[in-house]
Amino acid sequence: MQYILPVLLLIISNIFMTLAWYGHLKLQDMHILHGNTPLYVVILISWGLALLEYCFMVPANHYGFRGNGGPYSLFQLKIIQEVITLLVFTTFTVTCFRGETLQWNHLAAFVCMILAVFFVFLK
Repeated sequence: MQYILPVLLLIISNIFMTLAWYGHLKLQDMHILHGNTPLYVVILISWGLALLEYCFMVPANHYGFRGNGGPYSLFQLKIIQEVITLLVFTTFTVTCFRGETLQWNHLAAFVCMILAVFFVFLK
């Protein structure tokens, strides 16, 4: 469980992060927010979601960090987080924004990130 809990918390955190950063664009696309919505309103909505992100990100790093009894080094936690970010972002973008398509160079970049995970766990 000590290996899985930080990863699950990172996944939840990244869902909130993606919604905080890009969710307002979908709300605009759905005509819930408009292009003339004041930027401070968009920022306040994003801050609220970012607070939820931090409520999961901080415990993920706290429990996952080897210095606190977790299984991962800081470098490992960061690389895991980056891969999760790409997976969550890609899923969100492909499912919510029909005009955005996944291309070969995106897949090549993902392979590089997966290789980064491999190398960071190498002894």
